Amino acid sequence: MRFFIVFLLPTLAHAWTFTPSPICTLDHIEPGVEVKLTYDHATKTYAITLTSDQGWPQAPAFSMAFTGPRPNTISTPRHQTQGNTLTVTDSGFGNVLDGLQHNETATAFTATAAVTVSLKDAAEPVQRFRDCTQTPIA
Repeated sequence: MRFFIVFLLPTLAHAWTFTPSPICTLDHIEPGVEVKLTYDHATKTYAITLTSDQGWPQAPAFSMAFTGPRPNTISTPRHQTQGNTLTVTDSGFGNVLDGLQHNETATAFTATAAVTVSLKDAAEPVQRFRDCTQTPIA
């Protein structure tokens, strides 16, 4: 039984998970980085928060590069950094969700810092997140 538990722990740590309540939330944790996307129906605002063990120095722009079948790179100067956490909020996240759902990796980066996350098994939780943003799931 111990072998089974030890074997499962590393697998669970890398999973993309969707939670519909209290707001639409998509989480992912892997060594060195935590990713959280949210959508709040009350404010109609999306947010992505990336917490890196290496921190996020102040930078004029933030970008995400998606590699895989539908590669794309998106950038914004509208981000905030606080210690190890970088946050972007907006009223639309279509390109972010497309990148997460249809690719193999995502690299979040500024001029002096970067983290890469696996998008393995992200497609279904991302779709559930998209569905939640359209209609709240009780």
